[in-house]
Amino acid sequence: MTATHDEGLRSAVDRSAFLSRFRPRGAVWLAAPAVLVLLVVLAYPLGIVVWRSFTDPAVGVDNYVWFFQSAVNRTVLQRTFVVAAWVTLVSLICAYPYAYAMTIVGKNVRLALILCVLVPFWLSGVVRTLAWVILLQDSGVINSILRGLGLSPVKLIRTLPGVVIGMTQVLLPFMILPIYSVMKGIDTRLLQAARSLGAKPWKAFLQIYVPLSLPGVYAGAIIVFILSLGFYITPALLGGPRSILLSSLVQNQVLSLLNWGRGGAMGVVLLVATFVLLALAAPLMRQKHTSSRREA
Repeated sequence: MTATHDEGLRSAVDRSAFLSRFRPRGAVWLAAPAVLVLLVVLAYPLGIVVWRSFTDPAVGVDNYVWFFQSAVNRTVLQRTFVVAAWVTLVSLICAYPYAYAMTIVGKNVRLALILCVLVPFWLSGVVRTLAWVILLQDSGVINSILRGLGLSPVKLIRTLPGVVIGMTQVLLPFMILPIYSVMKGIDTRLLQAARSLGAKPWKAFLQIYVPLSLPGVYAGAIIVFILSLGFYITPALLGGPRSILLSSLVQNQVLSLLNWGRGGAMGVVLLVATFVLLALAAPLMRQKHTSSRREA
């Protein structure tokens, strides 16, 4: 009996040692298709854009000098980041209670809420944006309702608020899903324990539940913010000359003026600015998250 047990133990140890030698190699091969796709559809085109930004029409940094010398380009770059920040903030305000509701309702209601989140993925972005044009235009549904209530109509089409509304609707699922994925793993008994110790419900929620949900908030905010920077269709259809974003300028340089160098320089500036902003924000978010977990 003991000999059989020792043989089984040695066999298990040998098998685990073999698997430990095989896993790194297998992991590399499993990741190879994804790495290949990223190289083909992301790294190679990005490399071409960066190369042409320095070589078209002449070798040098003339395209970048032109970009930063233009007041219009600097204003549009600033506006792009401001709009992305507003979209991220509005998405968070709308997504957090929705994701929390998904964790406290019954199974059937939760399935209905998840379905409402997934339905926008089944529709074309152009169709959704055109629907917002109908809703937001001066004679649209929203202003018709306001006139029916005796209120003054609101200018929403061809404005920055209209662009923020349309972009928020498109990107809201990307904020809801990360927050919900974290919230569903939070043990609600912690809130019950805090209330049993005398904490008020709202205080227990703010000091315990909210800090534990911050990883989902950070993940959703980063996803929404980065996606907002590259939006083109929604700002083009809902915005006007005073709400143009950098993506529209890139499209104008590349497709209308056939100036790939300047268009590439705009794209590289936006990419580098995004990386710099995320690099500056990451330690701050990590520090706040660590302090919040300690307080919780």
